[in-house]
Amino acid sequence: MLRAWLEFAACLAVIGYAGFKLTRYADAIAEKARLSASWSGLALLATVTSLPELMTGASAVTVAAAPNIAVGDVLGSSVFNLVLLASVDLARRGPSLYARASRGHIVSAAFSIALLGIVLLGLALGGAGPALGRVGWYSPVIFAAYALAIHAVLRYERGLTPAVLHMAPRHPRLTLRQAALRYALFGAVVVAAGAWLPFVGVRLAQAMGWSNTFVGTLFVALVTSVPEIVTTLAAVRIGALDMAIGGILGSNLFDVVIFAIDDVLYAPGPILADVSPAHAISAASAMVMSACVVAALWVRPQRARWMSAAMVALFLLNSWAVYRAAA
Repeated sequence: MLRAWLEFAACLAVIGYAGFKLTRYADAIAEKARLSASWSGLALLATVTSLPELMTGASAVTVAAAPNIAVGDVLGSSVFNLVLLASVDLARRGPSLYARASRGHIVSAAFSIALLGIVLLGLALGGAGPALGRVGWYSPVIFAAYALAIHAVLRYERGLTPAVLHMAPRHPRLTLRQAALRYALFGAVVVAAGAWLPFVGVRLAQAMGWSNTFVGTLFVALVTSVPEIVTTLAAVRIGALDMAIGGILGSNLFDVVIFAIDDVLYAPGPILADVSPAHAISAASAMVMSACVVAALWVRPQRARWMSAAMVALFLLNSWAVYRAAA
């Protein structure tokens, strides 16, 4: 049992440190390449912070034979990301986090609800429905919906002036080549730790007598959400509130795509046919929490913090319900 917890802590430390470095070098690449905040957030930040989920899921469905770890990680990470946003808002002094944020984030949140709804429908059908060989019907729908979401977000932001063009250099000692090489180096570290994590999760579940569904949704999802935690806290600290909110919502969009990738890699067949229906609880919780973000952005600042409090309550309810359902 002690060894399982030590390995879990080691994964947490490695992914946390590498995630911090990845965020720094992604920001440097965006600065040197003159990318807009919107594009760098979608193309670099969300992809970087979702690397642990991507590698953990791929390893879980191909080597560790633990599809519940993979699905629990994706949906649990979505819930963790949103409760992180809510917690930062509640801990923040002064106006709500959403008070000065762009309402353009509503587009990302709405598409996140739609993609999670596709997963929830697949879970409700118990893996039934048409399939493309061993790939479930939901995976190509998710890929298409994600492409539409990226197009819609970039189209909304197209008229905005890239803020990065008017900012003082944040990384004057780094060249674009240096930033790209270090980005790739720490990306490889995250890939290695993410590939190791499913095996740690399975050993932890066995040692504690917990189900893979519960461990994947709560513990593995916590570790793979560390880059989002680092990125969000750093963005809020420098006052980049739109980057903080956009990074969370972008990561949640990409996390659902990771679920579809896991389905493609899962050799036995459509992944939802072999996972616990308890995952529907996390999918529904993430949808409602995303709806709270939409409401907070719309009603700001009058009742925005009430939405954050509701998200924290939903997170606690989700953790308890998944534990009871998967026990």
